[in-house]
Amino acid sequence: MREGNPTVPNTELCERMLSPDNIGVAVQNVRRNNGGAGIDGVDVKDIDRYTTGDWARFREQILARKYKPQPVKRVEIPKDNGGVRLLGVPCVIDRVIQQAMVQVLQPLFEPTFSEHSYGFRPGRGAEDAVRKAQEYMAEGYRHVVDLDLSKFFDTVNHDLLMTFVDRTLEDKDIRRLILDYLKSGVMADGSFTATDEGTPQGGPLSPLLSNIYLTPYDKELEERGHKFVRYADDCNIFTKSAYACKRVKDSVIKFLGNRMKLKVNMEKTEARRGVGSSFLGFTFISYGKGGKLGMCKPKERKIEKFEQKIREITGRSRGISILKLMDELNAYIRGWINYYARGFIKKYLEDKIVPWIHRRIRQYLWKQWKKPGRREEMLKKLCPTQSRWKLRSFRAYSSNRHWHLSGNILNAFIPKTAIIDEYGLLDILAYYKNAHAKRMEMDRLVHGGPQLTLGFEFD
Repeated sequence: MREGNPTVPNTELCERMLSPDNIGVAVQNVRRNNGGAGIDGVDVKDIDRYTTGDWARFREQILARKYKPQPVKRVEIPKDNGGVRLLGVPCVIDRVIQQAMVQVLQPLFEPTFSEHSYGFRPGRGAEDAVRKAQEYMAEGYRHVVDLDLSKFFDTVNHDLLMTFVDRTLEDKDIRRLILDYLKSGVMADGSFTATDEGTPQGGPLSPLLSNIYLTPYDKELEERGHKFVRYADDCNIFTKSAYACKRVKDSVIKFLGNRMKLKVNMEKTEARRGVGSSFLGFTFISYGKGGKLGMCKPKERKIEKFEQKIREITGRSRGISILKLMDELNAYIRGWINYYARGFIKKYLEDKIVPWIHRRIRQYLWKQWKKPGRREEMLKKLCPTQSRWKLRSFRAYSSNRHWHLSGNILNAFIPKTAIIDEYGLLDILAYYKNAHAKRMEMDRLVHGGPQLTLGFEFD
């Protein structure tokens, strides 16, 4: 205990939060997550200036209950539906303090959270949530309340949130710091706006606070005996009949409005059949039979976004080296496949994406080689088995019809093996098959019995 000494933490929890070891881990996590600068313009790469000489001053201010977080910087991120998501980017020092708080608060609150909650929790993720949803549908819960909360992170009620925090947290200093972050305000275009509600997305503390706020909602659904899966503010509730689905939808909307002070987006909230519904970027395409899990695929909008990103990366006028382009392309494809690997997309990749990407790369190479002599030289190098006659008959070294030539004509000289072996493109289909097989094996181990294989595909 402090006992009048402003340099000693008030409680054991506060002492752990401000300990050198905990702050050191927080700094590493903030540095690894990177992110943009806050309103003070200090970048993550300059984080050490805060954690050496300046840190003692910040620590004293926290212990004396005089530390005031700086307002967050408002940033707009485009959404798939054409709207924008509002993020609040804290200054680097505030990200460090928030991260240090989360590291000591997460173990404290974790036991209070629901088993049906999967977002922002250690050892859990989106794939676990999707797998659980598939399991419910395979068990016969074939109708779903697809619930959409309207601007959840921007409308969290501060008084109610702090009431939920107080049920578990006794440390008044950390409690005060949480409230200070909630009230720190927003800077947008040089103008300050006070924050009387909401917990802005963008800081390390916000995900934990969102789970604290929605835990009473989880407990209410559990008491009612519902089958549900929640990931952050995305929640699907599963029922066995259309009538029960509509009744649950109406009841839950009332509870969220009256008890949780949250608004439901009525245009996006549905009571519907599970097949065709979407959750966390996946669309469910079967219920599952005989103990097998239902099948899923990436949501159509996510596929469109994936293809658009490929177009951007492989744009023939980018002017970067082919090796740098390949590094960027491979990283993006790996990340996308790792997320959607449990989806059934073999046919989609094999028939559409792989040939299309190879053609875009051949187009990029043709543009990059530019001169006829260079083009002829590279074609001979990449495909030495082609006869001299075929090379001479290929009278297009001077042509700039890039997309036209990148089809069947250049395919004979720049085969798939050359693109993979010579330039290092990921073997996309093999990578997906391996990742998908691991997901199916995990499903078999978790749920028992045979699981679905790569045999069925969507067109």
